[in-house]
Amino acid sequence: MFKESYQVIGVMSGTSLDGIDVAHLYFSVKNGVWDYQIGNCETIPYPSEWLNKLKHALHYSNEELLNLNNDYTQYLGKIIRNFIKVNGIETLDAVCSHGHTILHQPQNGFTLQIGNLPKIAEIIGETVVCDFRVQDVELGGQGAPLVPIGDRMLFSKYDYCLNLGGFSNISFEENGKRIAFDISPVNTVLNYYANQLGLDFDDRGEIARSGKINQTLLVELNSIDFYQKKHPKSLGIEFVNSTIFPLINCFTIAIEDKLHTFVEHISIQIAMALSKKEGKMLVSGGGAYHVFLLERMKYYLPKMEIIVPDSKTLEFKEALIFGLLGVLRLRNEINVLSSVTGAKQDHCSGFVNKPKL
Repeated sequence: MFKESYQVIGVMSGTSLDGIDVAHLYFSVKNGVWDYQIGNCETIPYPSEWLNKLKHALHYSNEELLNLNNDYTQYLGKIIRNFIKVNGIETLDAVCSHGHTILHQPQNGFTLQIGNLPKIAEIIGETVVCDFRVQDVELGGQGAPLVPIGDRMLFSKYDYCLNLGGFSNISFEENGKRIAFDISPVNTVLNYYANQLGLDFDDRGEIARSGKINQTLLVELNSIDFYQKKHPKSLGIEFVNSTIFPLINCFTIAIEDKLHTFVEHISIQIAMALSKKEGKMLVSGGGAYHVFLLERMKYYLPKMEIIVPDSKTLEFKEALIFGLLGVLRLRNEINVLSSVTGAKQDHCSGFVNKPKL
């Protein structure tokens, strides 16, 4: 008989490199209906040494990646162990960790999330459920996005769930199936150009607001092949480095104009991705603080009610859902939907690592 309540830690590190999201989570299920509470939670920023490593790891050799994975697993394990200790957390069912994506090439049957080596369970001293994407890619799927099953189970009152993180991705029901896919880069690009101004990010989008749209650049961005593809589809940092940055950097325009133009591009692509342009849309992720981006989204979706949740849900929604994915894995229940990823079948993904007694 399965339990009706679970206490886990959810851990997420996104491509925008904001830091490591760690959240103490409580899940309960009654008559097949799931509920959650987010307890203590924290985003632990990366020190400059790790930021530099993670930004450049895309170009590492296989041996360098092996060493990086080993070092990051140690680093991540110690951060999680310290979070548990500082917050006095006991009797956990599991730590459910996404790791950090370095390579994502589902078209080549390959995806790599570092920080998921089995020894992480020893470092933390808890059962760890991790490496959720690999099996899906082996089954012919995109390995992403994985959050939509959590959208269905925890946020079903919304017509759409939109995440504005390193990339934007959308999740919704269509003909009885959950559909989800990546839309476009967001913070991977916006933060990159804010960094060139000596800032970590463009606070509330005020720098982008001060710029002007470059229509030629906007047309070229909107003409990129990826946007014409049907779902399932997903994006990785490779796409940004090979396609987005070379295109934008061909234009000798002010950074403010690059930011304004890219915000317009994001907004247009989000609107184009929705078959139904009305209803309720939950918006989460760091991009939900970008007031100017939300305004431009509203311009293109005037009949959509755009809802930004409480700060814990906004900032820790992905950690929350990876916590749920881990719980479903412990129950051997489906936690990845083939309608979302394109895999051969729905399946139960993730590796369960237990510390030695």
